[in-house]
Amino acid sequence: MKFPRHLALLAFGPALLAAPACVSVKSQMKSTPSAAISKRLPALEVLADQGPLAMNDGALPEDPLKLFQQECRINLTEPTDSATYGYAKLIVKKVKTLRTGRAVQGLQVLTFMVPAVIGIPLEWYKTTLQAEVQVSDAAGNLLGSYVGTGTSEVKVAMYHGYSQTAAPRLADIIALRGAMAQIRPQLDTATARLRPLLLAGGTVENPTLPASQVVTGSR
Repeated sequence: MKFPRHLALLAFGPALLAAPACVSVKSQMKSTPSAAISKRLPALEVLADQGPLAMNDGALPEDPLKLFQQECRINLTEPTDSATYGYAKLIVKKVKTLRTGRAVQGLQVLTFMVPAVIGIPLEWYKTTLQAEVQVSDAAGNLLGSYVGTGTSEVKVAMYHGYSQTAAPRLADIIALRGAMAQIRPQLDTATARLRPLLLAGGTVENPTLPASQVVTGSR
C-alpha cells in the first residue's frame, strides 16, 4: 500500500521542528555584555536560586548560576582568588513562557513544510522573567535587594532561528539577562553605600571562590 505523501510529511514534521538550527545556544551562554559598573563591589560569594524557573521547560538547573557568575565577574565585582566579603544571590521570582504561532505549524504541514524550508518561522517562545539580586555581608545580614524584569522572543526556524529543543532554553536565558541588565544600574548607584558595609563586615569564612557552586531549586 502506498503511504500518502501528506501523511508522510505529517509524521516528518516533528523531526523538522526538532532539527538543529544554525545558531548555537552555547555561544549565547558565553555572551555576557561588557557593561561594568563604575565602582565594583568587593569580591563576593555568588549564589543562585532558580525559583519557579525550576518548573519551566527551558533553562537548565545550572544556567542561572553560570549566568550570574559571568555577570559578577565581568561587570559587578572585583576579582579574587581567596577572600570574599559577603554574598550576592540571584533569585528568580517569577517566570512565564508563552508559545505563539503554533497554528502556523498546521499550515506548514498542509503546504508540505515549504514555508519552513524557505525560512519562515514555525513558532515563537516568549518569556517574561522577574529576578532579584540580594547583597549580604559576611555574617549574612541583608544590605540591599534589587529587582529587574526581562523579556525575550525566540523563534523556532530551520535556518535563521533555533530548534524546538533549544528555543525555550534560549528564551529563558535572554529574559534572565534582561533582568540582570535592569539590576546592574541599581547596583551601580548603590555601590557607594554597599562597599564600606561589605568591607566593614569582614571576610567570609571558608570562601569557595573562584568557583562558587551554590544553586538551589530543582525540577
